[in-house]
Amino acid sequence: MTNQAETKKYKYVDYLWDKEKEESLGDDQVKLFLYRSNLLGADLRITNYGGGNTSCRTMEKDPLTGEEVEVMWIKGSGGDIGTLDRNGIAGLYVDKLHDLKNVYTGIDMEDEMVALLYHCLYDLDSRAPSIDTPLHGLIPFKHIDHLHPDAVIAIAAAENGEEITKELWNGEIGWLPWQRPGFDLGVQMENYLKENPDIRGLILGSHGLFTWGDTAHECYVNSLETIEQASEYIENAVKKNGQVFGGQKIQSLEQADRKDRASRLMPILRGLCSEENAMIGHFNDSDRVLEFINSNDLDKLAPLGTSCPDHFLRTKIQPLVLNMVPDESLEDRKAVKEKITGQFEEYRAAYADYYEKHKRDNSPAMRDANPVVILYPGVGMFTFAKNKQTARVAAEFYVNAVNVMRGSEAISTYTALPRQEAFDIEYWLLEEAKLKRMPAEKPLSRKVALITGGGGGIGQAIAEKLAAEGANVFITDIREDRASEVNESFGRDVSAYDTCNVTDEEDVDKAFRAACLAFGGVDIVVHSAGLAISKPIQQTTMDDWNLLQDVLVKGQFLLSRSAAEVFEIQDMGGDIVNIASKNGLVSGPNNVGYGTAKAAQMHMSRLLAAELAQYGVRVNTVNPDGVIIGSKIWEGDWAEGRAKAYGISVNELPQHYANRNLLKKIIRPSDIAKGVFAVTAILDKSTGNIINVDGGMPGAFPR
Repeated sequence: MTNQAETKKYKYVDYLWDKEKEESLGDDQVKLFLYRSNLLGADLRITNYGGGNTSCRTMEKDPLTGEEVEVMWIKGSGGDIGTLDRNGIAGLYVDKLHDLKNVYTGIDMEDEMVALLYHCLYDLDSRAPSIDTPLHGLIPFKHIDHLHPDAVIAIAAAENGEEITKELWNGEIGWLPWQRPGFDLGVQMENYLKENPDIRGLILGSHGLFTWGDTAHECYVNSLETIEQASEYIENAVKKNGQVFGGQKIQSLEQADRKDRASRLMPILRGLCSEENAMIGHFNDSDRVLEFINSNDLDKLAPLGTSCPDHFLRTKIQPLVLNMVPDESLEDRKAVKEKITGQFEEYRAAYADYYEKHKRDNSPAMRDANPVVILYPGVGMFTFAKNKQTARVAAEFYVNAVNVMRGSEAISTYTALPRQEAFDIEYWLLEEAKLKRMPAEKPLSRKVALITGGGGGIGQAIAEKLAAEGANVFITDIREDRASEVNESFGRDVSAYDTCNVTDEEDVDKAFRAACLAFGGVDIVVHSAGLAISKPIQQTTMDDWNLLQDVLVKGQFLLSRSAAEVFEIQDMGGDIVNIASKNGLVSGPNNVGYGTAKAAQMHMSRLLAAELAQYGVRVNTVNPDGVIIGSKIWEGDWAEGRAKAYGISVNELPQHYANRNLLKKIIRPSDIAKGVFAVTAILDKSTGNIINVDGGMPGAFPR
């Protein structure tokens, strides 16, 4: 179990090592290295998602010579130490890594050395070796950690970081000035260690920390102790100074007010950030973020940008700071958008100027000039990226950058990477090549879908299909337990949920605000919430009639109205898909309330298609029929009513409905979900249409 004495030694990092787990892994150094990596990656103060690198060495039998050879196992390109497993690492011959020095002709050959790493592979199933591989391969340790702890980078980014390093660690931790990661830096580290063989770690200026050990546990403890010492040093300086970031300039709004304002503002910001490519949003109003954005030093520090390459690669060279007071009126959102648009235009122009001033002859074309990080003093931080995970991670990295600035300013003066160095990393040809190797995005990537009745049946199937095709899904249901259960079935950064009574105007608005807060906005609205009542007209009560009209028709109206407001302010187009029924087209017995409501849904969809086309919004209807298996509607009295109407038993209904359609097919919730996918992802020039998913019912042919 975890050593309690060890745990108590640390205040600023988490000691998570479990001796029983270590013993269960035996002498398998690769498993121990992966275990260590996962523990380190679990603490964002140590390194963020995708940041840092870890390695170990083992003796293996060469498959060609049968001789014992030393092999280094290291996190592969694009991996994350917190989730690292056997499939995410590369195995390379150590002697061949050293042989690369025989062909290296200097820093101008830096990028070519990455391709030569493949000639050093021992394990042919390896993940692509990362740019950090030589930094590990050329120094002589069994286990190595390369981490980006906030506290250590604060020292690495301080104006007099080298002097602080000597003072704090008495020569036990070395220092190398900033240089872009690559083979040359690995050679420098090797030479530095030959001259300073007794050090236990090395700080790379503006970059991060290297530590090592003879065992996985020794390496782990070395890393924690170094980070703990740096953290304690900084916190003592903060206490001595009495304030950070020059003190607070403004006060934050209350949390509920911050989130409410953020939810109303995010569709505006998302639309502006999506000028070139659609983006997904994330909001963070943590104490550390508020401490920074409310401070006197915000205007001084924010324009400097970050120091660690991993930070600004995900956050861009600098954030956009909104020129807005915390309680500025958002009632006239068009006026707010007009004001913010000017600030975006200034940011884009500044980014284009940064690109033009620093581009090389072979630099890739300028990328999206819109900000990734947007700071709103008194309210919080917004981040926008290609998907929710990337937007969330960008926020985490900027929090790391804030922590670095806080620490550097407490002990010295914060320094960012020179603009040219920053540009050379952001537009590094190797990074460009990595971007080109990324898999193609799914059809609904960068889309957000709000689905009513998503807690089961057809609504759940729609959520699952749209998520599988790349969309973020916001699940609503009148029952929280159902919505929560479906939400839990998705992975992180895919879904969110809220309760929503579609007949309640305030509830519908609340659901849209929650979706905007979760993902930045909404692109697709699917009205799947529903119920069915089958009775002869003489037995149909006003309560029956009103319930059907409220849930199916009024609910669709309220959802469409809220959607239209979001779609207009986002200016990104959109889709409304209403789940109606064959019964809106076909006359049948004992169906006056349900059939009339479904007919109203279809005609409202046509009306909205005509009205909302000016905003690039498409409105279509998907008509199911006979969806018995897996449908919530059939759990109630509806099944008995339909069985009675057709003179059969409830158990005979599925086959009855299959036999009556042309294709003789049973219709399932997943089939309806395919119809929704078709009108949102494939039929991009169709609006006002009715898609029947009923196996072919001639009486329901709309034309």
